[in-house]
Formats: sequence, structure tokens, C-alpha cells
Amino acid sequence: MKQVIKVHHHTVSKTLDVYFDDDSTCTFSSEFLRVHSPSAEVQGHGNEPMKLVLGKSQVGISKIEPVGHYAIKLIFDDNHNSGLFSWSYFSHLQANHDELWQTYQQRVTEHQASKDSVPIKFVP
Repeated sequence: MKQVIKVHHHTVSKTLDVYFDDDSTCTFSSEFLRVHSPSAEVQGHGNEPMKLVLGKSQVGISKIEPVGHYAIKLIFDDNHNSGLFSWSYFSHLQANHDELWQTYQQRVTEHQASKDSVPIKFVP
């Protein structure tokens, strides 16, 4: 399993660079990390499906707290602060970044389309 050896937070661009022990690096947007938070609030409880988190394009990371030698806790400026980003979870996000982001964008588009297609009832 890859280990995270360093993280570098960019406050202006709202990105987080994650450096792994295999010399690979991945840059994650704060929005991507927020909507893919490993918390039960986002991932769902038990067998629940993953929640669709909307409106986070401007979210930032306000604080990063180390958790042992295996994870960090990201505290977002929308007050979301649950869920530990373990090294294995970062590795998963790196390996599947494009697919995860595409799936998220598709879900947002479908949500918007279903919201837009709600019939309006006119009552005389």
C-alpha cells in the first residue's frame, strides 16, 4: 500500500497536493475532496447509497489535522469536519480520480435535469 509522505495545501487555488512514497503526486481540488469525503454523512450509513453533495465549488479547506501516521482530518470552511482521509483512501482517490469526478458530474447533471423537469401545476 502506498503511503502519503507529504501534503501541501494551496489556499488561493483551493487545492491539496498529496505526495506518495512511490514518487507519485496528485492534486485534488477542495471541492473534489469535500464531495468524496470518507465520512458516513457523504458515503452513506451501512448499505445506503453515496449522498450527492451539491454547491461546493467554492469550498475550501480551513484546517488540516494529522491523525497518527495513517490519515489526516480535513476541516472544510463549510464546517464539514467528519471523516478521516487515510493514506489508502488517498491512494483510491488518486487511482480513480477521473472516473469518480465524471460520475459525480453526471449525478449533478441528472439531479439538475430531474429538478428542472418537475411539472408546474397551475391552480385556477
